[in-house]
Amino acid sequence: MLRTIIFKFVLFIWFILWAPLLLVGLISSKIERKFVFMDASGVLFLARIITGIKYEIHYPSTNEDGIPFKHNINQRLDGRSIIASKHMSILEVAILVKVVPDYFFIMKRELLWIPIYGWAFARIGLIGVNRKRGATNMNLLAEKVTKNIMKGMTLIIFPEGTRVAPGSKQKLKRGLMFLATQLKLPITPVGADTGLYWPKHGKMTPGTTHIYFENELPSSATLEEISEAINRHSA
Repeated sequence: MLRTIIFKFVLFIWFILWAPLLLVGLISSKIERKFVFMDASGVLFLARIITGIKYEIHYPSTNEDGIPFKHNINQRLDGRSIIASKHMSILEVAILVKVVPDYFFIMKRELLWIPIYGWAFARIGLIGVNRKRGATNMNLLAEKVTKNIMKGMTLIIFPEGTRVAPGSKQKLKRGLMFLATQLKLPITPVGADTGLYWPKHGKMTPGTTHIYFENELPSSATLEEISEAINRHSA
């Protein structure tokens, strides 16, 4: 537990130290994106050296022996699919920020109100939604997402809508299907076991966490099919 306390204290200081740079980065979305990337990289570095948490990324296997291949760096991830990821902790967020170029998230709008960090998120194209007013205006959301997609950006969405504890399954929100159908984009499910090492509450545990990119599903896939793919390798 001591390492967890030390890590969270150091992480707090880390975020404070990065705030001035993020403030400067507001002059350009390109510069801000680089700063956010470096900030996330630092989070992963601190997690490794203080708590002993490492990570591995797995991509769909194409060989008959089932050995996963490394993602082809020449293959673009600029909006050809919606990445629908398991959400268990901050850990997979930082990892996805590192490995998915030109990403953007859909998040609750209150996070965009956080001084400096929220402004930085908005500057790089993250989209906030108002959950307190009931149903989200999906047509308006689709318009905002479309603008980012047309810029070559990739949507990362957490279709469960909240962080989920290991061993638990949350029913997926139907907004994912709406966006996939409206935008005619396939879906890339992503599984994770990050909650085993960096839980929402409590002690962080050393070890190697895993992120699993699954095979693409068509935009017509059902919520059950998407959920099955996301949870196939998740904790």
